[in-house]
Amino acid sequence: MSNSNGRTAIVTGAARGIGAAIAKRLAADGFAVAVLDLDEASGKPVADAIESAGGRALSVGVDVSDAAGVEAAVTRVAAELGGPTVLVNNAGITRDNLLFKMTDEDWDSVMNVHLRGTFLMSRAVQRHMTERKWGRIVNLSSTSALGNRGQANYSAAKAGIQGFTKTLAIELGKFGVTVNAIAPGFIETEMTAATAARIGVTFEEFKAMAAAQIPVARVGKPEDIAHTVSFLVSEGASFVSGQVIYVAGGPRA
Repeated sequence: MSNSNGRTAIVTGAARGIGAAIAKRLAADGFAVAVLDLDEASGKPVADAIESAGGRALSVGVDVSDAAGVEAAVTRVAAELGGPTVLVNNAGITRDNLLFKMTDEDWDSVMNVHLRGTFLMSRAVQRHMTERKWGRIVNLSSTSALGNRGQANYSAAKAGIQGFTKTLAIELGKFGVTVNAIAPGFIETEMTAATAARIGVTFEEFKAMAAAQIPVARVGKPEDIAHTVSFLVSEGASFVSGQVIYVAGGPRA
């Protein structure tokens, strides 16, 4: 268990998958955890599981692309759990399509959740970090930032997050705040299961095809990302900032 010193963490998109695994890992590390997702009820089972294990948690419903909603959510977290000094920007959606089929809505919705959401959440939380002269921001990028057919919107958003991460690391470092990004490869989640269904193969077949291309010969689990987050928010990672860590089972960068 890391020395969290009674600190509070916010994890967005934490009702399931990678976000839920991160929330539970940070709770095990001793953080009070705010489980943020679009629907408060969907995040409650994760918060309940944390509390059942002896931790402190709060489920909050918020659209991370809505500025007023983000400010209200962060204010509530600060009031009920304490000022947040760890933020994991994990919320995300996909609207995959080839460029000539991609609609304005496909583009805007992905940009709003990933890029605008990461910006709004970081802006709202950073004041709690700078006041305390300590903070950790971890942004979820993707190997898709390197380019992926049918994901012009998602790839652009995830590449943008990497540039945003490096800039915040420069701006916030003097306040004791580190900012890093994790770029997962293939992770076994509901989102990748939905992709398998969309292309017409079973999830097991889809995972097997992916694993065949990965040097460690397996696909990732949400816990693989949660372990990396745990390190990046620890005291031991205080000299790691502005980095993009590819957690993909091989040298995808």
